Amino acid sequence: MIAAVVGPSGAGKDTLIEGALAAWPALRLARRVITRPSDAGGEDFDGVTPGEFARMQRDGLFALDWQAHGLCYGIPRDQLAGDGPVIFNGSRAALPQAVARLPGLRVVLVTAHTALLARRRA
Repeated sequence: MIAAVVGPSGAGKDTLIEGALAAWPALRLARRVITRPSDAGGEDFDGVTPGEFARMQRDGLFALDWQAHGLCYGIPRDQLAGDGPVIFNGSRAALPQAVARLPGLRVVLVTAHTALLARRRA
């Protein structure tokens, strides 16, 4: 099983993913590759330059990739390979690509009231 957790920034996706990982030891997190410095904080991800990301795309290393907030995001194929369930922080905009490329994908949509999202992003 592969599950994508999607929703707006500030909705609590990372918190829910952390809870799922703690509650279900067999669940694996697929680390994202993002075009920002690895020490930028927030989630655990692999930071790369835009050039490195483009090379990874050309080499077919991503199962999924998308752009949001001026950054490039990718889910490496090797992060989804192997036995057992996998979860990743995805993108609503990339869902058509995800559903086409990952048969049986489960999608968890997380949302919150607009005022709460604004407070969390501030």
